[in-house]
Amino acid sequence: MAGEETIYDELGIPPVINATGTKTRIGGTLIREESLDAMNRAAEAFVRISDLQQAASERIADATGAEAGYVTDGASSALTLAAAACIAGDDLGTMARLPDTEGVADEIVMPRSHRNGYDHALRLAGAEITDVGGSDYDLGTGSENTELWEIADAIGEDTVAVAYMAKPFTRPPLPEVVDLAHEEGVPVIVDAAAELPPTRNLSRFIEEGADLVAFSGGKAIRGPQSSGILAGRGDLIRSVARQHLDMHAAGPAYDPPEELVGADDLPGVPRQGIGRSMKVGKEEIAGLIAALEAFQAEDDEAVLGEWHDRAQRVADGLAGIAGLSVKLAGGEKTEAVTTVVATVEEGAPTTAADVVAGLRGENPRIFVGADDLHDGRFTVNPRCLADDEVETVVDRIVARLEG
Repeated sequence: MAGEETIYDELGIPPVINATGTKTRIGGTLIREESLDAMNRAAEAFVRISDLQQAASERIADATGAEAGYVTDGASSALTLAAAACIAGDDLGTMARLPDTEGVADEIVMPRSHRNGYDHALRLAGAEITDVGGSDYDLGTGSENTELWEIADAIGEDTVAVAYMAKPFTRPPLPEVVDLAHEEGVPVIVDAAAELPPTRNLSRFIEEGADLVAFSGGKAIRGPQSSGILAGRGDLIRSVARQHLDMHAAGPAYDPPEELVGADDLPGVPRQGIGRSMKVGKEEIAGLIAALEAFQAEDDEAVLGEWHDRAQRVADGLAGIAGLSVKLAGGEKTEAVTTVVATVEEGAPTTAADVVAGLRGENPRIFVGADDLHDGRFTVNPRCLADDEVETVVDRIVARLEG
């Protein structure tokens, strides 16, 4: 990218050097060549979307070990459709009324320490989230944030699912939550949007018993940024398909793939469901399939090693700068990626916040991680940073620190 004119230059918009990771607000990741090629080829002809989703379902099932899969409009819509499936099941009337859940069980139980801004996607389907537990472990006032008995105590006749945010540090352990939920006859929805790599996580959550798992297609998989994956139980994926596919069809002509939709068991054609506004084009589906296959073929150790070496180059370049301390870290927010943590010390001529804001105001803009500015820290994540951009990022950070 360095030194080359981009389409954003042509449009008069500053391009971005991405040193913060797979953030949607700056485009997620760079799509794979295999995915771009598949999208271009998919754009050359028409196809019945239900046929394409059926083909995708088979490939997602192979990749994850799930009974079935579905390509969604990002991981967020995967969560919305997962909630809709758990609420409506096979009831066409309930599907047609969502997100109105009056008179219908709609409660999703979730550990309070798993609550996050993205769980709005569950509520979008009409679900009411009941959170349980506290923040005792984080505050040092108890051994756990949420005890299993608290989840069990919250499950009642209106509970349709338990939601779980998958991170290396989240507790209780997923297998224990699954066992408890299944004893109560309730499915478990796992948000694993950013939990790749390693590739083993594609199947890990299904192996641990999750009923539905959502992944982003536009992060580590490097498919279309607007794509996502939902993998899980066949009956729940069938409900998703019934609420997502275009149902503008005359009854006598309605004949979608039976394995995906199960139309033979329906009293009629489903209405345009809650998923209509989340439709996925043939290009995104084809691009996601190609990206998923390429992602599975990657060598985790080689990719992670490349990212580690790049992070080390950044850390070496920032070492010895007055007013800045630097270290390599990993395993806190992501299990796999080595990240450079830079702390602007007290007495330095600038602050971490000023460094971050200044970098974003340049052309090209430089985005570094800003989650820890309250502690005077910013981070550099190497996974979306090109080798020839490392020197630029280091030089611009040093310039900001030196005023």
